[in-house]
Amino acid sequence: MAVHGGLLRLDTPGNGHIADLTEGVASVVRTSGVQRGVVTVFVTGSTAAVTTMEFEPGGVRDLQSLLERLIPAGGDYQHNRLNHDTNSHAHLRAALIGPSESIPLVDGQLALGTWQQVVLLDFDDRPRARSVTVQIIS
Repeated sequence: MAVHGGLLRLDTPGNGHIADLTEGVASVVRTSGVQRGVVTVFVTGSTAAVTTMEFEPGGVRDLQSLLERLIPAGGDYQHNRLNHDTNSHAHLRAALIGPSESIPLVDGQLALGTWQQVVLLDFDDRPRARSVTVQIIS
């Protein structure tokens, strides 16, 4: 078994911003030369998440609206009170979705559906510099 990897870095405005990582992940895969295995995409930090979705404006807005309804930014949260903070909603949203996705690698290609992209969701209430680790196990 071999492990290959890369790091994607991006600056985000926070506040529920969703960024398409698919091409960056595919670039790491191409550079690795691996044909079959598993690709793991992991974001560092407790206020961001990684998932897959159809990355198009309507889908992005719908997901942002759903998360706002489920975990409102202006909610009354213990974390905010105890830490004199304002981003408890970001921690909760990130915990709900999770920091990583694993994607099969088949014939050198991510085994994603036609309308499925790998995305980063940044929930913090301020701009952030994000690091996303991509590892390929073959």
